[in-house]
Amino acid sequence: MNNREFDKIFAIMEASFPESERRTYARQKELLADPHYRLITETNSNNQLIAFLATWEFPLFRFVEHIAVDPATRGSGIGGKLMAAYIEESLKPILLEVEYPDTEMAQRRIGFYERLGFRLNPFEHVQPPLQKGQPDLPLKIMSYPQILTEEKFALYQEILYTNVYKFVS
Repeated sequence: MNNREFDKIFAIMEASFPESERRTYARQKELLADPHYRLITETNSNNQLIAFLATWEFPLFRFVEHIAVDPATRGSGIGGKLMAAYIEESLKPILLEVEYPDTEMAQRRIGFYERLGFRLNPFEHVQPPLQKGQPDLPLKIMSYPQILTEEKFALYQEILYTNVYKFVS
């Protein structure tokens, strides 16, 4: 991945996620060296990057950390197509984090993932701060194709804390 592509991905990330749900530019770029981390991109007919899916590939499951579409292209179904293609190629369970369903936007986001086959898990989950000075962020875990057992949830959560959030200091 060249710097221009990464810069565009980061610009979409900044436009799509609050500061508490993303790393700094330098820390995000560090992830590219991690063998578990993968960026999947979507381009338009002009070969311009318009969407991305950032995922972690582990032996037991896959974790979608971010999926975002360029604000100028949102609402065109690209995010759903990107996610559906990712699900289709997966032989492992897929996890992702969502906000608590206490706002209309959070409920819409959860509904988007439910229409793709994800299930909202009942277990407590906290995302550690992704940037210095940020508080812990209480979130919920959604899983595909089914709700996790408490044992699997605990195991997967430990893998997330050990591998995904290790760059947090």
